[in-house]
Amino acid sequence: MNMLQYTFSLPTTIRFGVGAVKEAGVCAKSLGATHVMIVADQGVIRAGLTRDVETSLRDADIPYTYYDKIVPNPRDYHCVEGYETARAAGIDCLVAVGGGSSMDTAKAIGTLLTHGGKVQDWCGADKLLRPITPLIAIPTTAGTGSEVTPFAVVTDSETHVKLNIFDAKAAPKIALVDPTMLMGLPPHIMAATGIDAMTHAVEAYTCKLAVPHTDAYALYAIKLISKNLRNAVNNRSLDACTGMMLGSTIAGIAFGYSDVAAVHCMAEALGGRYDLPHGVANAILLPTVTAYNLPANTKKYADVAEAMGLDVTGKTAEEAAAACVDGLRQLCTDVGIKPMHEHPEIKPEDFHALSVAAMANVSTPSNPREMTVEAFEELFQKAYAGE
Repeated sequence: MNMLQYTFSLPTTIRFGVGAVKEAGVCAKSLGATHVMIVADQGVIRAGLTRDVETSLRDADIPYTYYDKIVPNPRDYHCVEGYETARAAGIDCLVAVGGGSSMDTAKAIGTLLTHGGKVQDWCGADKLLRPITPLIAIPTTAGTGSEVTPFAVVTDSETHVKLNIFDAKAAPKIALVDPTMLMGLPPHIMAATGIDAMTHAVEAYTCKLAVPHTDAYALYAIKLISKNLRNAVNNRSLDACTGMMLGSTIAGIAFGYSDVAAVHCMAEALGGRYDLPHGVANAILLPTVTAYNLPANTKKYADVAEAMGLDVTGKTAEEAAAACVDGLRQLCTDVGIKPMHEHPEIKPEDFHALSVAAMANVSTPSNPREMTVEAFEELFQKAYAGE
């Protein structure tokens, strides 16, 4: 601990609470916006979740243009199309409303607006030369954490590999985090995105790049998610939605400034090949990969069990860590996550290729236990078998 040295900074201003979304116009004005692009998928727009954004922008006398060609696992060509639309309209501020796909698309559009070139030119760690176009992020799910992270994940349409822009200059300037945005979310989306948030927190706490600041955020996020996810899925109270939205954002801070690990590496491979929603992919892998990682970080997994509210009284660290795996598996079951073998698009014959893709992921070195292609393949097989 005496030799511990690290830097922690949070470039995103967070405005949290009921009604936060109504501050979009004031926030855009503070960023000097003269023409805003709202980046949102058509489902979010039809659900009325952009209505308060429109009203607040009109009240601030700021014109806006929509880009709504948002898909799960956003494609590079959609980001280019959004960029070309924004450039032609003279856009100088972006407002992303939605889940991770909308926010990642907006980050990529903002990157191209200030850098030009192709999305692929700017993928990797710390490659940006200057900040992206100012971005206000408004999450409508409690899972992505993208409203406070410096990442954007985009699928290469030719290789079907997920690419990562990873640079503090890609982080949103402002996050408007409003729990009421979750009140109409379908239960299966709440479940998958909630387990995604849990994965962020668990991997942030246990990965090799964890530091004391991110540990504190991660453990608190685990407590919030464990306490609120079941109620948010089954009862949809405002209290549960508040807990989940807070937990998701705090988990985003944790992994955004440490890292994720093997669960995400495998999930991104699944998403790239099968277009499986990212939250679902994480959820079907989390217990299996956690069990594999236990020997490499037993004490921290025991801490996770305690943060989840599991009874670890009188248990050794090894026993408590094992309880963590059981607790995660039970949480997935309780919120209705289907096991991997019930997803017909996933083919065991693809597991080797998926493992090669996972091994190449930028976050693989952060996993607490050393990974190989063979280890990834074994984990895919175990997850498929429900182990």
